[in-house]
Amino acid sequence: MNFFKYQGTGNDFVLIDDRNETFPASDQALIERLCHRRFGIGADGLILLQNDPNYDFRMVYFNADGAVGSMCGNGGRCIVRFAHDLGLIDRETRFLAADGEHMAVVGEETISLKMGDVASIDDRDGLTFLNTGSPHVVKFSDDLESLDVVGEGRTIRYSEPFQPGGTNVNFVQVIDDQTVFVRTYERGVEDETYSCGTGVTAVALVAHRQLRMSSPVSIQTIGGNLRVSFEPQPGGQFHTIYLIGPAQRVFAGTITV
Repeated sequence: MNFFKYQGTGNDFVLIDDRNETFPASDQALIERLCHRRFGIGADGLILLQNDPNYDFRMVYFNADGAVGSMCGNGGRCIVRFAHDLGLIDRETRFLAADGEHMAVVGEETISLKMGDVASIDDRDGLTFLNTGSPHVVKFSDDLESLDVVGEGRTIRYSEPFQPGGTNVNFVQVIDDQTVFVRTYERGVEDETYSCGTGVTAVALVAHRQLRMSSPVSIQTIGGNLRVSFEPQPGGQFHTIYLIGPAQRVFAGTITV
């Protein structure tokens, strides 16, 4: 099997050109093994690029545990770079993902990915919750360096208000009036990742709502820097949300499955 490895701010993915739809997508154990960092290629998730009659391509995303995932923002930027590298698209694209249609603009260093509109930011048992293509909790902290992200994140991820599907959890420290530092516990990976695209998108919207940060909000993650731009609407909605950051090919190879 031929594969490509891409990363966006340290969030890494196995990318497979599956336009002929020969990949065994129902084999969860295989996908989990390919993502395994000891016995496989190693990745936070696996993404298939497939044909779609109404779009440039379709993105099919799997978590590292092999289960079908919801929208992945960093993965979305990576698959756009992949499609560009394959020669399928030029500067602009329109593609289909788990949460619907997305558009993106390809730059030399960055990919600007249009995210879905966000209807509301809610309170669930004292925790700030919203869906940016994937479910996210946003929680502010004064000392993110020493925080037990995995321990606290796992507790919230499996807590009753977010069942049965669970939630991703983002811990946020304010750097200045336009910048935050984010660490994320991701469901499906069941660990802290270097970055989470839908997570930093959620953080930016909450930072605007609760701290009055204006668009674009600058986000620092362990894996690098991102920006999120948006247009707040009356009634608490957000439109024209863009996740902006790098997406790069790391290597290509073949693996026996």
